[in-house]
Amino acid sequence: MVIVKVKPIPFHFHSIPLRTPTPQAALLPHTNGAKLGGAAARAQSGGGRGCTMAGLARRGGAALARALERRGMCSAAAAAAALTSEELMRMERERSAHNYHPIPVVFSKGEGSHILDPEGNKYIDFLSAYSAVNQGHCHPEVLRALTEQAERLTLSSRAFYNDKFPIFAEYLTSMFGYEMMLPMNTGAEGVETALKLARKWGYEKKKIPKNEALIVSCCGCFHGRTLGVISMSCDNDATRGFGPLVPGHLKVDFGDIDGLEKIFKEHGDRICGFLFEPIQGEAGVIIPPDGYLKAVRDLCSRHNILMIADEIQTGIARTGKMLACDWENIRPDVVILGKALGAGVVPVSAVLADKDIMLCIKPGEHGSTFGGNPLASAVAVASLKVVTDEGLVERAAKLGQEFRDQLQKVQQRFPQIIREVRGRGLLNAVDLSNEALSPASAYDICIKLKERGVLAKPTHDTIIRLAPPLSISPEELAEASKAFSDVLEHDLPQMQKQIKKTEPAAEKQVCDRCGRDLYG
Repeated sequence: MVIVKVKPIPFHFHSIPLRTPTPQAALLPHTNGAKLGGAAARAQSGGGRGCTMAGLARRGGAALARALERRGMCSAAAAAAALTSEELMRMERERSAHNYHPIPVVFSKGEGSHILDPEGNKYIDFLSAYSAVNQGHCHPEVLRALTEQAERLTLSSRAFYNDKFPIFAEYLTSMFGYEMMLPMNTGAEGVETALKLARKWGYEKKKIPKNEALIVSCCGCFHGRTLGVISMSCDNDATRGFGPLVPGHLKVDFGDIDGLEKIFKEHGDRICGFLFEPIQGEAGVIIPPDGYLKAVRDLCSRHNILMIADEIQTGIARTGKMLACDWENIRPDVVILGKALGAGVVPVSAVLADKDIMLCIKPGEHGSTFGGNPLASAVAVASLKVVTDEGLVERAAKLGQEFRDQLQKVQQRFPQIIREVRGRGLLNAVDLSNEALSPASAYDICIKLKERGVLAKPTHDTIIRLAPPLSISPEELAEASKAFSDVLEHDLPQMQKQIKKTEPAAEKQVCDRCGRDLYG
């Protein structure tokens, strides 16, 4: 047995006292006697550039103008420091599209595994921006790379060369063992790139008849929300009202190797790629059966089909391996990376493949103005160096096992509520019983966790994903598992008494595509 010592990550947040978060209903505007920092203090004392409330209101900042006027301020630069959480959330609801249902907490400052809201309340982050900040919020080495490069050059476009992208390309391909990479920005762009690449390879190399190429993906998958990507989705919220969807897709149950083999036998001559997540994140941290990835590799090789791994959420050390595919020592033909590739500082994504595949795409056939920009390239190299220099792969493996052990002890206390604790590394989930929760939900549990200083987000109605930055300490993991236990013991019974069951139980959401309840 190899014993891994977990070294402390050098973040210096301990000077900020841990405070019990203020309940949302009690968030009040600052009084005249409240301490104001930074721009707000300067504005109140008369510093900063002058402006008028009328001018600010004319420019669309009516709510901001009113808030500043109440504080005797006239500097628009003071806005962020001056507004309360309640005011900021209200402004977002009024001015931003309602395409998210966030937990009611406002991030104002982040460092390592911690978040501060505008009122100074401190929280432990257990979502990590969906695994985008594996290295921890605002890692100093990544920020150093960002600021140094920002002072030199931020964008060249791929119409010209720049002096940072080649270094990034060399570093990334060497680290993961592929011959080439194609840079993009967001994870969804990376997936779209991989789909186009697979189709192009299918037509050029596999000689699939024109416009007949097929992609196979898994039921319960999540690869983004662009039109091409939702055409593979089993999530009705993502697909309803957005048709017609892009054709050329076949579905198979995740983990069903027999079903995959059947599809390959029936349609293999027209299938160019099999796209999958090694662990399904949005579906609730679903881990495939042992040996599944190896069997997929064998089938794809036998039928000359590209094995395409979406490692956007599972990659970059999250699961206790550099890639989740490394758990079965297999090498996909195409790997998609994103999220933690930019350490939560800038969006960076990339598609990895060998030349035989990648060079199917020629100049003018695919691209991105910002893909491979020097700022993102410098940040990505720094982000990857942090992962190796701080041993985040080993850290995630060790701490992840400790955390699951703690959560399983909570499960033993509440077996009627917790159906399962599962995960790998620091990508974990607690699956709750809908009957035992009712009329409360996993979202309600997350609200109570927030009030106890832990930030998590449900996926579907009964699953809570727990994925903190890999820089988190063992003590903070223990604090979070205790908070989870306390919520189930003390808060849940109170919620069940307070929440009135005014509506009949909603019917199970069955997939429009296959007619099954995939998450029940």
